[in-house]
Amino acid sequence: MKLIATDLDGTLLNEKHEISQENMEAIQLAKDNGIEVIVATGRSYNAAKKPLESAGLSCPIICLNGAKVHNKAGKILSTAPLDKAICKVIQQACETQGIYFEVFTNQGGFSKSRDQFIEVMVDINKSAFPDLDTDALRKRATDRFQEEEMIMTDDFDALFNRSDIEVYKILAFSLEQKNLDKVANDLQGEQTLTITSSGHSNLEFNDVNAQKGLALQTYAEQINVALEDVMAIGDNYNDLSMLKIAGRGVAMGNADDDIKMACTHTTKTNLKNGVSYAIKEMLAEHYKM
Repeated sequence: MKLIATDLDGTLLNEKHEISQENMEAIQLAKDNGIEVIVATGRSYNAAKKPLESAGLSCPIICLNGAKVHNKAGKILSTAPLDKAICKVIQQACETQGIYFEVFTNQGGFSKSRDQFIEVMVDINKSAFPDLDTDALRKRATDRFQEEEMIMTDDFDALFNRSDIEVYKILAFSLEQKNLDKVANDLQGEQTLTITSSGHSNLEFNDVNAQKGLALQTYAEQINVALEDVMAIGDNYNDLSMLKIAGRGVAMGNADDDIKMACTHTTKTNLKNGVSYAIKEMLAEHYKM
């Protein structure tokens, strides 16, 4: 292996949204063996950098599901924005179903209501984290807003009409899965659109050219690495495109069965340092360590 691509949330990050010491050490071990490491995430660039900087790590970042790619120094290598017309179609579909959504652009992330997001996330996470009280769940939701640095707006029509705005991703949340399914089904025929999910109760909308797999393939070509020498690690459906094209696709232990079936390997969960385990297992096979 010459290149490792890892997702962040549910993969490299633990329940505290931090990179464990074990995962840090494994990434450094891979680098010491001449293997380049790149992050591939649905997060914005700034939100992706924060846990990496806290861990003392620096690497290229595929962000917003491949809509933007930054090199190690932060320079933008490529972008794949959504067409403004399709943004308005997504907006209408979400609003018709009463679904909260966020818009990620070259000028930052935009949301209509911070309070609405917090209430939606508290309701969603009550089932995922039954041991946490409402105050703890509210803090988790509030912390997420701080990570993404959202800007409030009441007028998405005006936002989409701005000539200085490029839209890279629209992210929708709802506790009602049937409403998300309705939006996904209504928009599945849009040929310029890719619809994925990075977790239960959400949908992610990107341009058809903004996929982690496509971005990873392009990056690998730029550094003269064959796909058979790429290892990709992920846990969710927005990771599938890169997990399928990589020579070694590794599903996290906390991934759905569909994700695991699409991969060549499965590792431990993100709560048990699955990235570290996957890297060390690969190194043991290839380098007799």
